[in-house]
Amino acid sequence: MSHFIRFFGLAFSALLPLINPLGSALVFLGLVGQAPPEVYRLLARKVAVNTMLFLITIELLGTALMKFFGISLPVIEVAGGLVLASMGWHLLNQEAPTPQATDSGSGREAFGSMEHLEQRAFYPFTFPVTAGPGCIVVMITLSAHASVKGLLPDVASHAGIAAAVLLLSLGVYLFYRNAPKITARVPAQTAHGILRVIAFVLFCIGVQITWNGAEALLRTVLRH
Repeated sequence: MSHFIRFFGLAFSALLPLINPLGSALVFLGLVGQAPPEVYRLLARKVAVNTMLFLITIELLGTALMKFFGISLPVIEVAGGLVLASMGWHLLNQEAPTPQATDSGSGREAFGSMEHLEQRAFYPFTFPVTAGPGCIVVMITLSAHASVKGLLPDVASHAGIAAAVLLLSLGVYLFYRNAPKITARVPAQTAHGILRVIAFVLFCIGVQITWNGAEALLRTVLRH
């Protein structure tokens, strides 16, 4: 039980600031734009499930997959950071959230819009907006530390990590589902300003992650 509690606490505290359900929900709101509540509810469920499956898969298979494809953590940080920075830059420069199809449009247009949003449920809504390169690094690191103590302690440790992921995914669902309500009583210009700030933070996070990876790669080169 002690291993379960320890790794639950480690995983939750390490992933919470990276996933940041509230901040990510505002980014999610800016990317989706104006849409009916049922659209947000459906997308929130898909993103939450994707986040849970993605992180648990990385925790169980991440190291093996990276070795199989010959990809290092610094390279993942550089590539993922560039993607995040690009998305933040796009949000900073967009004029206003693009409205999605409403009930006044034709059924075909609404279906097309919803289909387009569903196609984005994993990329970019799940990765890298919700669970980015930082989460991959954390999950692989935790997995390595949770697999060295014996069968029962290892099972308890991995279960603790999985429980933390499940709880955070539930938080993602609740915040993403209610993203429009979070800003419902905020004036449009204020909400747009908040999204600009969040976009700038997202851009900065992307630059920081890219720099972390580039710094590690440079150290490797200089050692040789």
